[in-house]
Amino acid sequence: MNHLLREVLPALGLDEGFAADRLALAGGNGLPSNLPVNTLACGAVAAAGLAGLAMRGGERVLVDPLQVSASFRADQLMTVDGTRPDSFAPLSGFFSTADGWVRTHANYPHHRERLLRALGLPGDAGRTEAEAALANRSARQVEDDVTAASGIAVAVRDHRTWFVGEQATAVDSHPLLEVSRHAGREGGTERADASPVPLSRRPRVLDLTRVIAGPVATRTLALLGCDVLRVDSPTLPELEPQHVETGAGKRSTLLDLREADDRAAFLRLLGTADVLVTGYRPGALDAVGLGDDELAASHPGLVHASLSAWGTTGPWGGRRGFDSIVQAATGIALVESPDGVRPGALPAQALDHATGYLLAAGVMAALRRRAEEGGSWRVRAHLARTAHWLLRTDALDPRGELVADPAPWLVGADTAYGKVVQPRPAFRIDDGPATFAWPARRWGADAPEWASSARDGR
Repeated sequence: MNHLLREVLPALGLDEGFAADRLALAGGNGLPSNLPVNTLACGAVAAAGLAGLAMRGGERVLVDPLQVSASFRADQLMTVDGTRPDSFAPLSGFFSTADGWVRTHANYPHHRERLLRALGLPGDAGRTEAEAALANRSARQVEDDVTAASGIAVAVRDHRTWFVGEQATAVDSHPLLEVSRHAGREGGTERADASPVPLSRRPRVLDLTRVIAGPVATRTLALLGCDVLRVDSPTLPELEPQHVETGAGKRSTLLDLREADDRAAFLRLLGTADVLVTGYRPGALDAVGLGDDELAASHPGLVHASLSAWGTTGPWGGRRGFDSIVQAATGIALVESPDGVRPGALPAQALDHATGYLLAAGVMAALRRRAEEGGSWRVRAHLARTAHWLLRTDALDPRGELVADPAPWLVGADTAYGKVVQPRPAFRIDDGPATFAWPARRWGADAPEWASSARDGR
């Protein structure tokens, strides 16, 4: 039994016998790493497939590790009109400092501006200027200065240094995957009207996530039959390659929750939603009434799934973070060093993808439990907690190697962005679809309404 899958099955309300009977896991390993990334990736994908099967029915979940590896490496394999988009901007990456290394993230324009401001550089500065500015500073000082400017940079740590820190202790207080019934503000029983909610239609999912982990989770929910509507603010434009990579099977609309009409439209959607998935920093959505307690009180029966980089507690609980940043801070980057000196990286953004599949698995489990027991449900997963599992597991993977020709694991489609070639879904249920229902649609082009306009509640 896959090590990761065995650990999360109890959270999903499933047992090892169910998994053994229903999971067909092929051999192979297309994710070469010093860590058991193949076990992490296949276990997370299998969890999503099994949770979907338990919810919607079926006989078998089919998981091919080579297909999983292609899916996890979508940012490296996807092409648009024959061109492979860049995954990282010039100011995103590793930089040498006076006493070590830092990793920065500046893919979004506002993160780039904050990084340059913290370094005292002009807005048109490039990588050469950044390298010079960082060379004489300590890594921890860079981390503190950039974080204070609301930018994103971390000192590259050894995992032993990370695990004795306060934030690592806070991360360990969270389970790898949490699926729990919301107990209410006082920690007691929920409202009496939170009765079982059997679904007579496709589960409706509002997707308030960005970048990779959250969009992977909601793309997986779409593959499992959910009606997924992604909602973005028009003031926070998305990076086109990321939307194309993770937008398959979903629709996309734009609403500014600070504007009265847009907020009213969002609340109408939320009123008939089954699931809300959020991926913003902990507390960031509380100001617009989307905190756990507020949602459970105002929308009984809702499944609220959330993810974060660092967990919801500890000194870093409110910080921004991405897969590459978590790898650097927790010590993964040094474990993956190519020479024992320079930091390296996992062969894919595996923390993002694995955490996304775990979150999707938790949502499907929560929907099943809600249909049986009623109640409002909470699902949580965190990139750093996934990193902890990867660093501490006793699972052992063979080294593996990247597939020489990924073509058998890719599919092409004409889209609003051009001819897109990208990986197929990471798993199949029985002889279900081997492709997503549709490739990514134009960002923000859909109306703020469900695929079925019928006004039905829970």
